Amino acid sequence: MNSGAAKGRPLSTAEGFVCGGLAACVAVTISNPAEVAKTRLQLQGELAKDGGVRVYKNTLDVVTKTFRNEGIRGIQRGLGPAYVYQILLNGSRLGFYEPIRRWCNSIFNISPTEQRPLTSVVAGASSGIIGACLGNPLFLIKARMQAYSPALPVGHQHFYKSGWDALATIYRAEGSRGLIRGMDAAILRTAMGSSVQLPTYNWTKNQLVKRGILPADSVWTFLASSSVSGMCVLAAMQPADTALTRVYNQPTRQLPDGRHVGVLYKNPIDCLWKTLKTEGPLGWYKGSTAHFFRIAPHTIVTLTANDIIVGLYKRLRHEES
Repeated sequence: MNSGAAKGRPLSTAEGFVCGGLAACVAVTISNPAEVAKTRLQLQGELAKDGGVRVYKNTLDVVTKTFRNEGIRGIQRGLGPAYVYQILLNGSRLGFYEPIRRWCNSIFNISPTEQRPLTSVVAGASSGIIGACLGNPLFLIKARMQAYSPALPVGHQHFYKSGWDALATIYRAEGSRGLIRGMDAAILRTAMGSSVQLPTYNWTKNQLVKRGILPADSVWTFLASSSVSGMCVLAAMQPADTALTRVYNQPTRQLPDGRHVGVLYKNPIDCLWKTLKTEGPLGWYKGSTAHFFRIAPHTIVTLTANDIIVGLYKRLRHEES
């Protein structure tokens, strides 16, 4: 095998999936406490015109009170399912992005290496939707586990002993339909976030290198590009993220035909509309500060770690060839 070709060959979908999943697991360990805070703030005062009882004041207050009452286990609730979810979501998002983008480019007779906004957005959204569908059951139980608090509960409370217990409990009660609950909300959220994450990251990175501001292989280039990407993702997906949390966590009731439906919301659009009517537009942005503290380090670490892991893997592959 030609070693130069091996080093320059793009990663296969499977290789990209594994590298992306590993990078995301590193990131979620750091960002999970902020995710717990975000989830609880999004559920606080749900559909209450007067704002309801404020159990938590802000992001720091959630983390402080949760740690004081529930310990490290409390601020890391849902971490197990989060790992599996991140492998499926980001493995798909980072692994399928390039193949889809190159395929889209080929349809329009564009060079595979050329970055075009339209094909990049389509590839980002498509790869994100694939990951959201694969990881939906894990995100569902993660959100419910993060919302649960034996000391200071907000929103509907679901108690599960573990991720496996959550999956088994939901399946026994609602069947497979229960495990795909909220998938439409997950697709909306992830498509909005994924459609801008990698395109803005790659565009920023290319601009920094092209203009001679930073070298291509600098950690600062990765950090700067990831920071811009994180802010863009937050702006794009916050309302859909709030809807997702609430649709996942809402109580359910059984219809005469045996189906289980949400008590509060029919779908994510219904959730957004009811939230707007009762809580105003700011209701969509509850937990946005916590979301920023989750998504900024998560995006930075995921994309930076992915670049580093991919680089190390290519170097190893080159040495073996």
